[in-house]
Amino acid sequence: MSLRDTIKSVRSTATPASGEARPAPARPLRVVAIGGGTGLSTLLRGLKRHVAAPPGTLPILPGADPGATAPCLISDLAAIVTVTDDGGSSGRLREDLKMLPPGDLRNCMVALSEDEHLLSRLFQYRFDAPDASANTHTSPRTNGGGVSGLAGHSFGNIFLAAMHGITGDFTQAVQMSSQILATRGHIYPSTSSYVTLAARMDDGSTVEGETSITASKRRIVELMLVPATAKPLPETLDAIAAADLITLGPGSLYTSLITNLLVQGIPQALAQAKGTRVYICNLMTQANESIGLTASQHIERIYRHTGTPIFDYALVNTSPVSPALLARYAAEGAEPIVADLDRMEALGVRPIPGNFIFEGDVLRHDYDRVTDALLRLGFEGRPKAAAKQLRGWRRIFRR
Repeated sequence: MSLRDTIKSVRSTATPASGEARPAPARPLRVVAIGGGTGLSTLLRGLKRHVAAPPGTLPILPGADPGATAPCLISDLAAIVTVTDDGGSSGRLREDLKMLPPGDLRNCMVALSEDEHLLSRLFQYRFDAPDASANTHTSPRTNGGGVSGLAGHSFGNIFLAAMHGITGDFTQAVQMSSQILATRGHIYPSTSSYVTLAARMDDGSTVEGETSITASKRRIVELMLVPATAKPLPETLDAIAAADLITLGPGSLYTSLITNLLVQGIPQALAQAKGTRVYICNLMTQANESIGLTASQHIERIYRHTGTPIFDYALVNTSPVSPALLARYAAEGAEPIVADLDRMEALGVRPIPGNFIFEGDVLRHDYDRVTDALLRLGFEGRPKAAAKQLRGWRRIFRR
């Protein structure tokens, strides 16, 4: 059944197993997507097709009618983005200017941009190091080694840094930059505090900094935020409270997902949310963060950090990966995540299995399929809570 047919069916009536009719929202959905890295920006590209274009902008597809790209099924879209990156261009700006790292937020702005061709290409433009053989003298614009101070920086990161300098407020800098890109949604850092990640590893050691954590050969046992008192923006909590659909993932289990859940108030807001809460499971395991973990064990690790269940559903891929890509990922120690559906059910999370794969040079989620599944869940509403659904997660905290 197509998404359009599903929406029509759900809007007429939806009868869960209990036999009690659950009317779907008669209006478009309010959606909140939480995460970071490539996973979040990929998801946003799918969701934005169902958001009305900002007034005065052109449609996404050249020559298309403004409302013809997809049904306008989302009235408000908000992305809540991790801000603990300390590597690359973001890390350098973070250290030099004592600002929040802009990289993940920039990628989300580009993903939600109305024009992903010109302005977006500008924001993603990365300065290369000059050819040393073409210049033998040291320019005042370069360091002693002849490497430009701009080398490795993206224009979008520099632009956000400049806007931060002008406004004195990083959140305002993100909102103003989003207006320039005419984004189809709001983008909020998970916290406006200057925070650092720390991790307790399986050998008892503590590693500080996201880059050092991901580079470690040890397995992460517990992730911590420094300072632990970091709080979210009021707009973040308001968006979660008002949302009809809330997603977490896909993305690196600890450094893209759990890091957002360490901000004081966010787990509680998710636990109390009235909207449908969906975890989007990764396709492959990841060195240092999730090697050997099944889909249900990903949820367990998340719940150990939140201290409370926060999911109603989980999208989990059950489609096979091509042998060529399997071999490439196997060289890095990664493998497809096992979809242990019964254990997910035991945690009180209803699995939604399916084919969510897009294969290119690397493996990605097919954002159209993921978006269709999410919107169906959003219009159907949350499953009826049952006491037996809560029993499974309680054992996590007794270990």
